[in-house]
Amino acid sequence: MQIENILQFLKELTINNNREWFSENKGRYDRLRKEFEEISSNLIAEISKFDEEIKHVEVKDCVFRIYRDIRFSHDKTPYKTHFGVYIASAGGRKSQRGGYYLHLDPAGCFVGSGVWCPDAVVLKALRQSVYDNIDELNEIRTNPDFARYFTSFFEEDKLKTVPKGFPKDFPEAELLKLKHYLVEYKLDEKLLNATDFVPKVADIFKQAYPFNKFLNYTVDEVIQKK
Repeated sequence: MQIENILQFLKELTINNNREWFSENKGRYDRLRKEFEEISSNLIAEISKFDEEIKHVEVKDCVFRIYRDIRFSHDKTPYKTHFGVYIASAGGRKSQRGGYYLHLDPAGCFVGSGVWCPDAVVLKALRQSVYDNIDELNEIRTNPDFARYFTSFFEEDKLKTVPKGFPKDFPEAELLKLKHYLVEYKLDEKLLNATDFVPKVADIFKQAYPFNKFLNYTVDEVIQKK
């Protein structure tokens, strides 16, 4: 099974995160990387069935490198211990738009949808959009198909107080404190081992499509003004 082999490699890499071990296992990595690219390519094809903007996205623009940038990091281990792919139009992994992320990691596998780490201008616009269109967003969030997988937002780096310019008594004030507009769903062992893994993951992403569409309306407006 492709994913089982990928996770086994990453487990060993976690223990042996050094250039000597990686060099000895480079052929194995190249083979698994190619398999992950195949999974990603199939995922792009499946997502394109409900999100037409993904049709012309290329795998090479979406899969993240395994090599870490250690120039400004206290952690000097040279390799990431996960495989990741961010499928989004207008740049793949470098896109500012909301998209679809798959993360394979021995410590926990998950999928995510939305906008991660937007710049200050985009973040301010997204907060304004949430404030102005809260009924539309809540309709998306409470839809049973969406809520089956996504129950909360990613809260890392969240502000402690409501940002300036917004009323503190806003009913959904916690949403305005977010630094990322992102939702996640953890993948269990049964799903990871499923023969129809890609269609199952794509179906999860399908439920997040309205959320991405909501976010991208604002992201696109900001990009056009830049």
